[in-house]
Amino acid sequence: MGRVSKAQAEENRRRVVEAASRLFREQGTQVSVTDLMKAAGLTHGGFYKQFVSKEALVDEATAHAFDGLTRLRDEGLKRHGGQRGAAQQELIDTYLSIEHRDSAADGCPAAALAADMAREPGDREARRVYAEGVGEFAEWLATEDQDGIARLCTMLGALVLARATKDSPLSEEILTAARAALTTTS
Repeated sequence: MGRVSKAQAEENRRRVVEAASRLFREQGTQVSVTDLMKAAGLTHGGFYKQFVSKEALVDEATAHAFDGLTRLRDEGLKRHGGQRGAAQQELIDTYLSIEHRDSAADGCPAAALAADMAREPGDREARRVYAEGVGEFAEWLATEDQDGIARLCTMLGALVLARATKDSPLSEEILTAARAALTTTS
Protein backbone atom coordinates (compact mmCIF):
# COMPACT_ATOMS: atom_id res chain seq x y z
CA MET A 1 0.00 0.00 0.00
CA GLY A 2 1.41 3.40 -0.99
CA ARG A 3 2.00 6.44 1.12
CA VAL A 4 -0.66 9.10 1.37
CA SER A 5 -0.03 12.62 0.16
CA LYS A 6 0.51 15.45 2.61
CA ALA A 7 -2.93 16.85 1.70
CA GLN A 8 -4.56 13.46 2.32
CA ALA A 9 -2.73 13.10 5.65
CA GLU A 10 -4.02 16.53 6.72
CA GLU A 11 -7.55 15.57 5.66
CA ASN A 12 -7.29 12.30 7.62
CA ARG A 13 -6.12 14.18 10.69
CA ARG A 14 -9.03 16.64 10.37
CA ARG A 15 -11.48 13.72 10.11
CA VAL A 16 -10.05 12.08 13.22
CA VAL A 17 -10.19 15.32 15.25
CA GLU A 18 -13.78 16.00 14.18
CA ALA A 19 -14.87 12.42 14.92
CA ALA A 20 -13.10 12.49 18.29
CA SER A 21 -14.64 15.85 19.18
CA ARG A 22 -18.12 14.43 18.58
CA LEU A 23 -17.50 11.04 20.23
CA PHE A 24 -15.84 12.55 23.30
CA ARG A 25 -18.83 14.87 23.81
CA GLU A 26 -21.25 12.00 23.30
CA GLN A 27 -19.48 9.14 25.11
CA GLY A 28 -16.58 10.62 27.06
CA THR A 29 -12.84 10.56 26.50
CA GLN A 30 -12.59 6.87 27.41
CA VAL A 31 -13.67 5.97 23.83
CA SER A 32 -11.13 3.56 22.34
CA VAL A 33 -8.72 4.52 19.59
CA THR A 34 -10.23 1.73 17.48
CA ASP A 35 -13.71 3.24 17.81
CA LEU A 36 -12.39 6.74 17.09
CA MET A 37 -10.66 5.65 13.92
CA LYS A 38 -13.68 3.63 12.82
CA ALA A 39 -15.89 6.72 13.29
CA ALA A 40 -13.45 8.70 11.14
CA GLY A 41 -13.56 5.98 8.47
CA LEU A 42 -9.89 5.09 8.94
CA THR A 43 -7.94 2.11 10.24
CA HIS A 44 -6.54 1.84 13.75
CA GLY A 45 -3.02 1.51 12.39
CA GLY A 46 -2.98 5.06 11.08
CA PHE A 47 -3.64 6.68 14.44
CA TYR A 48 -0.03 6.93 15.61
CA LYS A 49 1.04 8.38 12.26
CA GLN A 50 -1.20 11.35 13.11
CA PHE A 51 -0.95 11.64 16.93
CA VAL A 52 1.76 10.89 19.46
CA SER A 53 -0.86 9.64 21.92
CA LYS A 54 -4.55 9.51 22.63
CA GLU A 55 -3.99 12.31 25.15
CA ALA A 56 -2.70 14.52 22.32
CA LEU A 57 -5.93 13.82 20.44
CA VAL A 58 -8.00 14.68 23.53
CA ASP A 59 -6.15 18.01 23.67
CA GLU A 60 -6.81 18.79 20.01
CA ALA A 61 -10.42 17.56 20.01
CA THR A 62 -11.21 19.67 23.09
CA ALA A 63 -9.84 22.77 21.37
CA HIS A 64 -11.82 21.90 18.24
CA ALA A 65 -15.05 21.60 20.24
CA PHE A 66 -14.55 25.00 21.90
CA ASP A 67 -13.68 26.55 18.52
CA GLY A 68 -17.09 25.34 17.35
CA LEU A 69 -18.76 27.03 20.32
CA THR A 70 -16.95 30.29 19.49
CA ARG A 71 -18.08 30.07 15.85
CA LEU A 72 -21.68 29.51 16.97
CA ARG A 73 -21.50 32.57 19.23
CA ASP A 74 -19.97 34.72 16.48
CA GLU A 75 -22.59 33.60 13.94
CA GLY A 76 -25.31 34.62 16.40
CA LEU A 77 -23.77 38.05 16.79
CA LYS A 78 -23.66 38.43 13.02
CA ARG A 79 -27.32 37.34 12.66
CA HIS A 80 -28.32 39.95 15.24
CA GLY A 81 -26.32 42.78 13.72
CA GLY A 82 -23.83 42.83 16.58
CA GLN A 83 -26.54 43.16 19.25
CA ARG A 84 -24.99 41.10 22.00
CA GLY A 85 -28.12 40.85 24.17
CA ALA A 86 -30.20 39.42 21.34
CA ALA A 87 -27.41 36.98 20.38
CA GLN A 88 -27.03 35.92 24.02
CA GLN A 89 -30.75 35.25 24.35
CA GLU A 90 -30.81 33.23 21.13
CA LEU A 91 -27.87 31.16 22.38
CA ILE A 92 -29.52 30.59 25.77
CA ASP A 93 -32.77 29.50 24.11
CA THR A 94 -30.90 27.12 21.81
CA TYR A 95 -28.68 25.83 24.61
CA LEU A 96 -31.66 25.08 26.86
CA SER A 97 -33.65 23.33 24.13
CA ILE A 98 -34.75 19.73 23.79
CA GLU A 99 -32.73 19.50 20.58
CA HIS A 100 -29.50 20.47 22.35
CA ARG A 101 -30.33 18.16 25.25
CA ASP A 102 -30.68 15.28 22.80
CA SER A 103 -27.57 16.10 20.72
CA ALA A 104 -24.60 15.77 23.03
CA ALA A 105 -22.22 14.89 20.17
CA ASP A 106 -22.80 18.28 18.57
CA GLY A 107 -23.43 20.16 21.79
CA CYS A 108 -21.62 22.24 24.33
CA PRO A 109 -18.16 20.96 25.22
CA ALA A 110 -18.32 22.61 28.64
CA ALA A 111 -21.26 20.41 29.66
CA ALA A 112 -20.24 17.26 27.81
CA LEU A 113 -16.60 17.17 28.90
CA ALA A 114 -16.88 18.47 32.47
CA ALA A 115 -16.62 15.09 34.23
CA ASP A 116 -13.76 13.95 31.98
CA MET A 117 -11.82 17.18 32.48
CA ALA A 118 -12.26 16.93 36.25
CA ARG A 119 -10.36 13.62 36.09
CA GLU A 120 -7.54 14.96 33.89
CA PRO A 121 -4.27 15.94 35.57
CA GLY A 122 -4.02 19.69 36.13
CA ASP A 123 -1.01 20.08 33.86
CA ARG A 124 -2.72 18.64 30.77
CA GLU A 125 -3.31 20.84 27.74
CA ALA A 126 -6.93 19.67 27.52
CA ARG A 127 -7.57 21.02 31.04
CA ARG A 128 -6.04 24.38 30.11
CA VAL A 129 -8.06 24.60 26.89
CA TYR A 130 -11.22 23.58 28.74
CA ALA A 131 -10.73 26.18 31.49
CA GLU A 132 -9.97 28.89 28.94
CA GLY A 133 -13.05 27.95 26.89
CA VAL A 134 -15.32 27.97 29.94
CA GLY A 135 -13.92 31.34 31.02
CA GLU A 136 -14.45 32.89 27.58
CA PHE A 137 -17.99 31.49 27.37
CA ALA A 138 -18.85 32.89 30.82
CA GLU A 139 -17.34 36.25 29.93
CA TRP A 140 -19.42 36.41 26.76
CA LEU A 141 -22.61 35.60 28.70
CA ALA A 142 -22.13 38.45 31.18
CA THR A 143 -24.51 41.41 31.07
CA GLU A 144 -24.66 44.64 33.03
CA ASP A 145 -27.11 42.98 35.41
CA GLN A 146 -26.01 39.33 35.43
CA ASP A 147 -22.70 37.63 36.11
CA GLY A 148 -21.55 35.44 33.22
CA ILE A 149 -20.28 32.66 35.47
CA ALA A 150 -23.65 32.43 37.23
CA ARG A 151 -25.45 32.39 33.88
CA LEU A 152 -23.16 29.68 32.53
CA CYS A 153 -23.52 27.60 35.70
CA THR A 154 -27.31 27.83 35.39
CA MET A 155 -27.20 26.81 31.73
CA LEU A 156 -24.66 24.03 32.16
CA GLY A 157 -26.27 22.63 35.29
CA ALA A 158 -29.70 22.67 33.69
CA LEU A 159 -28.43 20.91 30.56
CA VAL A 160 -26.62 18.20 32.53
CA LEU A 161 -29.66 17.60 34.75
CA ALA A 162 -32.04 17.62 31.76
CA ARG A 163 -29.89 15.01 30.02
CA ALA A 164 -29.75 12.88 33.16
CA THR A 165 -33.56 13.00 33.55
CA LYS A 166 -34.32 12.81 29.82
CA ASP A 167 -37.05 10.18 30.02
CA SER A 168 -39.06 11.98 32.68
CA PRO A 169 -41.24 15.11 32.61
CA LEU A 170 -38.72 16.73 34.97
CA SER A 171 -36.25 17.08 32.09
CA GLU A 172 -38.32 19.61 30.17
CA GLU A 173 -39.27 21.38 33.41
CA ILE A 174 -35.59 21.92 34.16
CA LEU A 175 -34.93 23.43 30.72
CA THR A 176 -38.01 25.67 30.97
CA ALA A 177 -37.15 26.90 34.46
CA ALA A 178 -33.56 27.73 33.51
CA ARG A 179 -34.66 29.55 30.34
CA ALA A 180 -37.11 31.61 32.38
CA ALA A 181 -34.43 32.45 34.94
CA LEU A 182 -32.07 33.63 32.21
CA THR A 183 -34.51 35.47 29.98
CA THR A 184 -33.61 39.12 29.81
CA THR A 185 -36.18 41.82 29.52
CA SER A 186 -35.05 44.54 27.16
